Amino acid sequence: MSAARVARRLRSGLRGWGGVGAMAALCALAVLFALLLPLTQSEDADDGAEGAGQGLARGRQARAEKCEDPQDQSLSPSDGGGSTIHVDAIRTRGRLVVGVDQNSYRWGYLDPNNEKGELEGFDIDLVHRIAKDILGDEDAVTFKAIPTSRRIEAVQNGEVDMVVRTMTINCDRLDDVAFSAPYFRTGQQVLAPKASTVTGYDRSLAGKKVCSAATSTALDRLRADHDSGALPASTDITTVVPNQLDCLVKLQLGEVDAVVTDGALAASQAAQDPTVELKGGLFTNEYYGVAMKKGSEDLVRQVNRTLQNYVKDPAGWRASYDKWLHPTMDQGDRKSMSATPPAAHYK
Repeated sequence: MSAARVARRLRSGLRGWGGVGAMAALCALAVLFALLLPLTQSEDADDGAEGAGQGLARGRQARAEKCEDPQDQSLSPSDGGGSTIHVDAIRTRGRLVVGVDQNSYRWGYLDPNNEKGELEGFDIDLVHRIAKDILGDEDAVTFKAIPTSRRIEAVQNGEVDMVVRTMTINCDRLDDVAFSAPYFRTGQQVLAPKASTVTGYDRSLAGKKVCSAATSTALDRLRADHDSGALPASTDITTVVPNQLDCLVKLQLGEVDAVVTDGALAASQAAQDPTVELKGGLFTNEYYGVAMKKGSEDLVRQVNRTLQNYVKDPAGWRASYDKWLHPTMDQGDRKSMSATPPAAHYK
């Protein structure tokens, strides 16, 4: 990963039907600059953002060279010993505060047919299990809708105890938050109208406008491949939105030609809209994890113990997958490697 690539990603750090207001995006960018500015050596105020991006890029590039298999870098499950300060704080409060999506079909969304008006989906089931293990009550949860671009910020600022929101574990993010062991395996994929000439993540994207979400691994890959020439130079990747689902809206409106996002999310979006479909196969290998604040080792270990038991429980991971994801991910040519929970390895 080049320093220039990471710098550009940071400067552009600006997912929801209707999108997220520009003010929220600007606030997120302001927080990022505040966090990164001390890492720079720039003396020119006008070049502060540039220096911050380059300074962090150099540091992250060096760390990334040492980072292998980021999904295997979490702590082993709790054995009941050691400090429990962060878990105890949640128990004292009596509620688990979790950042989630409320617009991702089958993952975290509000079903208009749900009379109780409650969030539901694969990620939401996991949150309820974590709450049950910590508080003895699966409903002792306060959900906070967090856009794609603010997932890390929300954890760092203490707005939430954790984020459970189709969040990929990668080396860069390990610098910012602590992750659980992986609970889902997926990869990047292309979504486009059925009538489109786009065939996948290939030369058919030449001259096409492609949408991705800010701070997403999709945007990282698009920029890296555009810089290296692996993606046609004529591919327009400048459409970047705060919330990943905004890309689907733009696709429906004809404002972009294709979307690059996690295949798991793309499959759900294709199930929502019969005029679009997945194009080509997965072209990366990625894992979702629960994001928590760095230093909250007891909470990370607790969540990993929950995941360990959740995967073994017939009424846990498998039941949730069959209910929410099997209908969208295991149909026809969409047979998915994600139908089996990823193996957990700890550092």
